[in-house]
Amino acid sequence: MLTHQDNELLCRVGPGTPMGEVVRRFWVPAALTEELPENDGAPVRLRIFGEDLVAFRQTDGTVGLVANACPHRGASMFFGRNEENGLRCVYHGWKFDTEGNCTDMPNEPAESNFKHKIRIASYPAEEQGGVVWAYMGPADKKPRLPQMEWMLVPDSHRVISKCHQACNWVQAVEGGIDSSHISFLHSTLNMEQRAQRGGPTAMYTVRDRHPRFETVETDYGLMIAARRNAEEDSYYWRVTQCLMPWYTMIPGSTDLGQSIGGHAWIPIDDENNWRWSFNWRSSGPYTEAEVHTMKHNGTIHAEKLPGSYMPLRNMANDYMVDREKQRKETYSGIFGIGEQDTACQETMGHIYDRTKEHLGSADTAIIAYRRILQRMLRDLAAGVEPQSASAAESFRVLSTSVVLPRDRQWVESIQDRIKATSKYMPV
Repeated sequence: MLTHQDNELLCRVGPGTPMGEVVRRFWVPAALTEELPENDGAPVRLRIFGEDLVAFRQTDGTVGLVANACPHRGASMFFGRNEENGLRCVYHGWKFDTEGNCTDMPNEPAESNFKHKIRIASYPAEEQGGVVWAYMGPADKKPRLPQMEWMLVPDSHRVISKCHQACNWVQAVEGGIDSSHISFLHSTLNMEQRAQRGGPTAMYTVRDRHPRFETVETDYGLMIAARRNAEEDSYYWRVTQCLMPWYTMIPGSTDLGQSIGGHAWIPIDDENNWRWSFNWRSSGPYTEAEVHTMKHNGTIHAEKLPGSYMPLRNMANDYMVDREKQRKETYSGIFGIGEQDTACQETMGHIYDRTKEHLGSADTAIIAYRRILQRMLRDLAAGVEPQSASAAESFRVLSTSVVLPRDRQWVESIQDRIKATSKYMPV
């Protein structure tokens, strides 16, 4: 349980807030590359950390990220003319490049040097892995992009989606690192059906619904191990990766080289986030059928309302809960793993009052995660930068599941399994 003050410190990310200063030390997924498909194309509205921004792909193909409000009189740059390597405000024609410089001010006299005194707020942007990344922190603290394997494999080896989620980002991440809920929220009522959907190890999550948790802090964040009984002489371990401050990697098959899934929950503001979802595999491309299944068959990639990034199943329609299926087939009656998670995280409220919660042993990972966030807050206040923000190479890890003899230590046993060592990883 947190105090009200601690809860506020963790959740608030607007300009000038303590947590806002922490998260701005990290590169952040800002938009999908597909949202900016053409040079000199239409700008895109973005809202990140409570700031209203506009992204645009200029004539040479590079992406700019600038404030929505023109510094002249505040007109929206979303309606700007994207032309000749700059974005021009339609109100009076002021034009800005990707670095925020005013390059033209046609409503001022030709001899005026006023344009050299004007800038629009702008942020560095880079593209990798089908994502436009933004860095919104101090220029002298800008780190390298994180080096996660899904960013580096070919496009054909990766499926990415994003979806709006109406709650604070911290409670969403906490849902992502909570391994005990899979025995309930994502389960079916028929054990054989569950095994068919999730493979033979899925039976362990059905038979043992109260896993024992262990956590290990790392350079990038947190390794979270959930131990369940397997056979009489073995345990089933699900090892989740939590990469600070908002990435998770979901434990998948016990077979190496199989598809891996993950999330990032990026703060739009204090009460909303973008839930990014990733699947990737280094061993080969996905087929069209596999991609279709991921996007339409109840996986972590929630279905969207046509032409948008808003979820089809949402709070307004009660996530299309089917009470008949809940009675006879699935634990929740809600279709889709992503939708099931979102339903629980959103209905806690935009910012859950954590002074009312009652944590148990199954919440070990959540407690550890909060402690890291709180330490990052204290450290930055004391002038110490977040270690994980500049530990790009340490993000080269994977999640895993493994069955081990009961006398084996899980940490030592998984070291080779969690190293992302595919040919796509940089040396």
